[in-house]
Amino acid sequence: MRSSPSIVPTDRLDRDIYLVLEDFGARAGCAWRETDEQDTDRRTIIRDLLSGPYAYPVRIVVFNAIEGYARDATSEIADELAKHFATDPEITPALQAFIEANATRPFALQLALPLRGAA
Repeated sequence: MRSSPSIVPTDRLDRDIYLVLEDFGARAGCAWRETDEQDTDRRTIIRDLLSGPYAYPVRIVVFNAIEGYARDATSEIADELAKHFATDPEITPALQAFIEANATRPFALQLALPLRGAA
């Protein structure tokens, strides 16, 4: 039996695609956030979690349609966000709660202490 060529453009799918499940509150509930195709890579998802559109992330999944897998990436993204906040303490309460609930390492925000008499 001959297989016919795929009509799905594989070059766009041959990569890891990250999606974020977000909590929109009691009335709206949780939903997978609509995302442009070019904004589904790991670096962009982390940037957006740090700066913008995701207010209350709940879960993050990664999949690759060509390689045929999907998995939960919530903990690894939470760990990466925790590393970022170790050096930059600007964090929203919702993102702090996300990191505390999902990071595999303990998350501790290190606050700078003023040193009296230090020059």
